[in-house]
Amino acid sequence: MAWFRAGSNLAKLALRRTLSQGGTYASRTRIVPSGRQYFHTTVSKSKAQSAPVPRAVPLSRLTDSFLDGTSSVYLEELQRAWENDPNSVDESWDNFFRNFVGQAATSPGISGQTIQESMRLLLLVRAYQVYGHMKAKLDPLGLEQREIPDDLDPALYGFSEADLDREFFLGVWRMSGFLSENRPVQTLRAILTRLEQAYCGNIGYEYMHIADREQCNWLRDRIETPTPMAYNSQRREVILDRLIWSTQFENFLATKWTAAKRFGLEGGETLIPGMKEMFDRSADLGVESIVIGMSHRGRLNVLGNVVRKPLRQIFSEFSGGTRPVDEVGLYTGTGDVKYHLGTSYDRPTRGGKRIHLSLVANPSHLEAVDPVVVGKTRAKQYYSNDIDRTKNMGILIHGDGSFAGQGVVYETLHLSALPNYTTGGTIHIVVNNQVAFTTDPKSGRSSQYCTDVAKALNAPIFHVNGDDVEAVVHACELAAEWRQTFHSDVVVDIVCYRRFGHNEIDEPSFTQPKMYKLLETGQATKEDIDRIQNKITSILNEEFLASKDYVPQRRDWLSAYWTGFKVQPEILKNVGKAIATLPENFKPHRAVKKIFADRLKMIETGEGVDWAVAEALAFATLLVEGNHVRLSGQDVERGTFSHRHSILHDQETGERYCPLDHVVMNQNEEMFTVSNSSLSEFGVLGFELGYSMENPNSLVLWEAQFGDFSNGAQVIFDQFLSSGEAKWLRQTGLVVLLPHGYDGQGPEHSSARLERFLQVRLVCGHYTMSDDNPFVIPEMEPTLRNQIQTCNWQVVNVTTPANYFHVLRRQIHREFRKPLIVMAPKNLLRHKDCKSNLSEFDDVQGHPGFDKQGTRFKRLIKDQNDHSDLEEGIRRLVLCSGKVYYELDEKRKSTGGKDVAICRVEQLCPFPYDLIQRELKQIVWCQEEPMNMGAYSYIAPRLSTAMKALSRGNIDDIKYVGRAPSAATATGFYTVHGKEQSELVENAIKSDSITNPTLS
Repeated sequence: MAWFRAGSNLAKLALRRTLSQGGTYASRTRIVPSGRQYFHTTVSKSKAQSAPVPRAVPLSRLTDSFLDGTSSVYLEELQRAWENDPNSVDESWDNFFRNFVGQAATSPGISGQTIQESMRLLLLVRAYQVYGHMKAKLDPLGLEQREIPDDLDPALYGFSEADLDREFFLGVWRMSGFLSENRPVQTLRAILTRLEQAYCGNIGYEYMHIADREQCNWLRDRIETPTPMAYNSQRREVILDRLIWSTQFENFLATKWTAAKRFGLEGGETLIPGMKEMFDRSADLGVESIVIGMSHRGRLNVLGNVVRKPLRQIFSEFSGGTRPVDEVGLYTGTGDVKYHLGTSYDRPTRGGKRIHLSLVANPSHLEAVDPVVVGKTRAKQYYSNDIDRTKNMGILIHGDGSFAGQGVVYETLHLSALPNYTTGGTIHIVVNNQVAFTTDPKSGRSSQYCTDVAKALNAPIFHVNGDDVEAVVHACELAAEWRQTFHSDVVVDIVCYRRFGHNEIDEPSFTQPKMYKLLETGQATKEDIDRIQNKITSILNEEFLASKDYVPQRRDWLSAYWTGFKVQPEILKNVGKAIATLPENFKPHRAVKKIFADRLKMIETGEGVDWAVAEALAFATLLVEGNHVRLSGQDVERGTFSHRHSILHDQETGERYCPLDHVVMNQNEEMFTVSNSSLSEFGVLGFELGYSMENPNSLVLWEAQFGDFSNGAQVIFDQFLSSGEAKWLRQTGLVVLLPHGYDGQGPEHSSARLERFLQVRLVCGHYTMSDDNPFVIPEMEPTLRNQIQTCNWQVVNVTTPANYFHVLRRQIHREFRKPLIVMAPKNLLRHKDCKSNLSEFDDVQGHPGFDKQGTRFKRLIKDQNDHSDLEEGIRRLVLCSGKVYYELDEKRKSTGGKDVAICRVEQLCPFPYDLIQRELKQIVWCQEEPMNMGAYSYIAPRLSTAMKALSRGNIDDIKYVGRAPSAATATGFYTVHGKEQSELVENAIKSDSITNPTLS
């Protein structure tokens, strides 16, 4: 059909120009405004009329002039060329002309037909395929003033009412639908009736933007079938039962809790039977597990009727709920409102199978859960060895306003076909109640449909009237079939309405008076409805009574504890050689070849191990132990600062080689995954968060290109990573690497905004970021389990490769999971003093630095100037964190400042009170960041608490050395940066007293 697409615009342009010069009309016309355009359209015909009556147009008006050109001229030239030489035209045209000539000779009814008429009829067929959805009856309230494009008027193509019963030659084309039925001759009335039934009913299909012919033909087969969708009485009773469950559930909640916010599904109740039928069909097609993400609209209905969360638990939460029963040694969190919570369930299907459903917890940030669901689905596929991506599927339920308005929707869609992010297609269901909060569609989007963004990915879109439950079921089943057939995204747009306002307390008539005055009740068989309603009401009342005695139990996703595996020196040597040795026939870039030669030397000598090798050793040892490792982000394969080189390229063949793919025998190709991501922070971080939540035996890392780029994903940090465990009791061990450090690169590339990850603040009733109490020293028992488990996450700013190695391994070798925020280095990656010996990496008991946690990670690194704990003559203790230590140490050496001790706080949160208290003397806190940034405002009150506990002073005795308060993170002038850096380093070491203001 390539010729069809190429010629259609020319043909329609010529026809419009001809018809615009005059003519009589069989029906009344109107001008309907649509944004900035005005369509000259024909008024919709009545439902009783099966085929539209075309307007009469004189044939003289259909003659193309040379200037107006050129569809008929083009066709005539093609015909002449074919008559002279059939091989001179495309095969499709050769077949068309041969069939046309043959039919004209044998069928008297079409003897007078011209090739131009046949071509125009084909253009009309295509117009219905492209624009038929604009004439479909989608709005259940009948309020929408939709313009019917000229393209759907047969008169535009030169046909009159007298032509309705004429037979026309359509040809036999290599495409599906009714054009492939081997009926090349049909009446115009029959053709138009079929097109109206297929494209202008209660489902509007958008698929002609898809370039793939196989996919379009697959859809045409299912859309243009002459047998309308029909369900037998048994199926209809099941659908009706599911619809009444959806309706009665909302009615019951409205009756029992009249003033409670529940974000009900009234007006869109057909979502529930649609989802259930979609799940049944998906199970029949091989799906075993579905991960669901949705915002709060209709969430309680989905929880109760689809995912089967116990109704008594939902009702208990409506009545105020009770906090989960504490289990010994486990954290129970703060909880969240009922319409944010998730659950999981193994659900039996209509076909006799079982399918696992999990609804992911979601905050009020409507679409924020989208990438989390996709990431969790991808992880399920990895752990179940779902190579074809047909057993695990993600389903996202959107609102119309948020689908069009929130950027994370596009970020998530954009991941759908990327090799290391694809899940084989996500089904998107839009609950389109035609209003976003209190915003009308015309104020909420610039496009015609809220789903138009999905066209960028060639996803088919099925718009369906939400009051036609069978149409909704059909569209949902078709979406499931598409996903399992083509393994790509698909959208079902359920056009419905909202019976009440944004929440049940709002008065909807304030904002949409016309919509809410014209609501109509549905119709159904009274006997069937009464029987089903009585059954459902009885069950709901029983569950309501049981909810009064309901006591929730904490069900954590970690089923058992486990112990860590110790790294032995010989393991380090073996894996070190594996990751530093390249195949003999591999030809890397000469600079990369030298880097790997140096790495091999580090392993063999056991000295001078740098940051990149330490990281690779951490990954490799975890792989040897059977753990999955995944690292993603912008430029992570090479590393933003060209230090990692985890993926190498043969300079002659272009072949890729990943050393960490060859650590163990017969290693699964996805066991270690490193992947450059799309240019997205919100979407990709959300994806990796979802991935990390599926299985505790995985180290999942996301690295920002520069640390401050992480603020593009602030919603994920605030609503999920920092507070998710407190709200939803869902653990994650996600590692976030944020390059940080002041080296003169300006305001946008210096700071990872460390202060944001350490601050305490209240958002939507939940503490976010660090929840480490600055005024209470926690129980510092030997394993430190209580302190870290009751803290929401860890923030570190490590300064040695060995310590980085150990903090990564610590993520896996504990019996619980906590997010880890790493202020990753930049210039320390190649700093001459930022090296470690291989002996610092093993976990052999008795080696220096082995602690009671089971690893050798140092939360605080003591002074390296050979001072004893009780050294007399120490004038000043400088506490710092990060790369400024190396500048302080260099300054101390150059000035002979032996009376200054420097300690590095490697773990900022949770605060290492026990180690700090051993070091307390006259204290200076030194940082590179401005005073209102960095760790100072977090450190000072905690230092003060530690000092008061030992009667060694208070906050007035803590001196600050660093940059002055600033609105910007850093200066953009390199010379100013150098001057500031030199001054703060000198002030920290110099013998003069420090008079900087303190927090007091």
